[in-house]
Amino acid sequence: MQNQRKLVHTCLIPIRWGDMDAYGHVNNTVYFRYMEQARVEFLERLGFRIMPHGSAPVIINASCTFQVPLNYPGVVEVRMYCGHPGRSSVPTHYEISLQGSPTIHATGDSKIVWMDVASGKSVPIPETLRAELPA
Repeated sequence: MQNQRKLVHTCLIPIRWGDMDAYGHVNNTVYFRYMEQARVEFLERLGFRIMPHGSAPVIINASCTFQVPLNYPGVVEVRMYCGHPGRSSVPTHYEISLQGSPTIHATGDSKIVWMDVASGKSVPIPETLRAELPA
């Protein structure tokens, strides 16, 4: 991911009791759901519905680095950043913390590619989305 990135969305998500695992902290798979929720909210705010027709965003890779465990109860704050877009893709970065705390519990990255659903081929990022991304 390139160093310059832009904060594009912040969302708050309550930690559910069911998010916990046998070790008493939020299960590693749930962090990907937190990042997904931020991504979907960001795209929907711009008018892009996540629908299986036409052109749509897909994720081609995702990673998460776990730094400090999260525990129930609490409210997770997910900050989503976007890097410089390419023709059809944009790198994203996430910081996950507890609401009101400066401690970052996890960071994540993913790459969004815009594609034509019927052909499965990449297509240019829509201009309305590109306008929200770093220049």
